[in-house]
Amino acid sequence: MEAKKVLFISQEVSPYLADTPMSVLGRDIPQGIHGKEFEVRTFTPKYGCINERRNQLHEVIRLSGMNIIIDDTDHPLIIKVATLLPSRMQVYFIDNDDYFQPLPEKGLETEVLCADNDERVMFFTMGVIETVKKLRWQPAVIQCSGWVSALAPLYLRRKYQDDPTFRNSKIVYALHPEKFEGSLDPRFVEKLEMAEFAPEDIAALGKEPVDFKTLNKLAIDYADAVIAVTGDVDPELVEYAKASGKPFLPFDGEEDRPAKYTEFYRTLTED
Repeated sequence: MEAKKVLFISQEVSPYLADTPMSVLGRDIPQGIHGKEFEVRTFTPKYGCINERRNQLHEVIRLSGMNIIIDDTDHPLIIKVATLLPSRMQVYFIDNDDYFQPLPEKGLETEVLCADNDERVMFFTMGVIETVKKLRWQPAVIQCSGWVSALAPLYLRRKYQDDPTFRNSKIVYALHPEKFEGSLDPRFVEKLEMAEFAPEDIAALGKEPVDFKTLNKLAIDYADAVIAVTGDVDPELVEYAKASGKPFLPFDGEEDRPAKYTEFYRTLTED
């Protein structure tokens, strides 16, 4: 039987970043299910603090080169790749000098250059989707992990709903406790409208600046299923996910998590 493809869109992945609960999960879950009944690829931002030489990243010229338009400005897309050992799983990095800059001593751009987070998330989302299309790689499951991935369900279900690459994909949104403070740029909704989203597509964002909970609720609205990855996920978001009636995988301990996720994906993709 041909292995089903699972795409991970992950906010952080170890060992490319320091070990945190999020980055370790970004490594362990994909590696834990790769090579069994699933074939896995992971996409993550190419934060400026990632050491390309030490981690053996290299640019994929055939995938790079397109421009992504955000707020009427062109931003070149650069794709880099590394192989995560021992599983030999491919990890792709979305890069661009406007949004991911060398800041090795200061921290992640999402934390120290917060004013651009709305556009950074839009660029990352579009970069992942367009690259997967170029790869001609049709995922059965797409897991979006962390708020940096929260726009992916919206884009996939409203801009790419008829694309054969994603038409049959099941989208899973994984709730993490890590959050951003305050709100995104006040023009965030306007920028999404400029990206050709209809007002009804993004009505749930409201008219006030978008905060962490609102962004996560939008992701839940467009996802097919939801996972709580730890026991300290925001209770309001957990209840929102449960109330949606969509398949929900609660956190019930760290033991055998790859096996639990495998079974969850299996139920979502059963013919």
